[in-house]
Amino acid sequence: MSTNTSPTLPAASTPGRTLAAWWQALPLTTVFVLFFLIPLALVLMVSFWDYNQYEMLPGFTFKNYISVFEGCLSRNESGDLCVTLKTYLSTFKFCLLVWALTLVIGFTVSYFLAFHVKSSGMQVVLFVICTIPFWTSNVIRMIAWVPLLGRNGLVNDFLVGYGMVDQPIEWLLFSNFSVVLAFVHLFTTFMIVPIFNSMMRIDRSLIEAANDSGASGWQTLWNVIVPLCRTGIIIGSIFVITIVMGDFVTIGVMGGQQIASVGKIIQVQTSYLQFPLAAANAVVLLAIVLMIIWALTRMVDIRKEL
Repeated sequence: MSTNTSPTLPAASTPGRTLAAWWQALPLTTVFVLFFLIPLALVLMVSFWDYNQYEMLPGFTFKNYISVFEGCLSRNESGDLCVTLKTYLSTFKFCLLVWALTLVIGFTVSYFLAFHVKSSGMQVVLFVICTIPFWTSNVIRMIAWVPLLGRNGLVNDFLVGYGMVDQPIEWLLFSNFSVVLAFVHLFTTFMIVPIFNSMMRIDRSLIEAANDSGASGWQTLWNVIVPLCRTGIIIGSIFVITIVMGDFVTIGVMGGQQIASVGKIIQVQTSYLQFPLAAANAVVLLAIVLMIIWALTRMVDIRKEL
């Protein structure tokens, strides 16, 4: 007796299904091309143009990139760093401080919501409260700190009134402190959301198994919860770092227009109609941010984890 063992083609390989998949991907692909790839290509193109006080001059020149790194490849007599390196170091400093503070605060809040709030309804309520800062403009939230931290603000009035200080503290506003404070206030939610999502997906039986094995609370946190939250931590870190790297509004308002950052330099160059030079700075900034994102994504396969 003979049996028919001829192979059959999978249904997914039919031309109709393939064409339908392409049509489904077409809207998102169109949006991606129109609003990301084309603007990015235009910025890259303009970065190689020349300019004068009145207009941009289409062409091809490395003049703008040379201007960005002017003085960085040669040592001056005083041994100081060039303006570009100083600016990037200042931006990296803010990135590191804001990332560390938002990570600690975001992880703590997420841990409380995920493991200490037992009612799912209360979790939703508290989580919505965490998103309240998004209900108002960033500028309004920043300006709200001025009457609190100013020389004649509530904080200084309290400290002077109770004799804690002899005179108002100057560095509370228009300083590195106020910039970091505003960043943390504005962007901590970007760290809370992905970490909380990762924690809610943790199998609670793993926590019980660690407790039954005699692990302390800190051991369970470090060896079980933190590794399982890597995806949320990396995603939150990408959000915070990329936003802080390109921000110029917060640094301008809370720094009193006295603190330099890469985003602030690009904004100033744009205001002076130096669009090719601003585009070159933007391309350099984008390249550095992409390298940071690439380094972060090497720590965990985000697509696999999600």
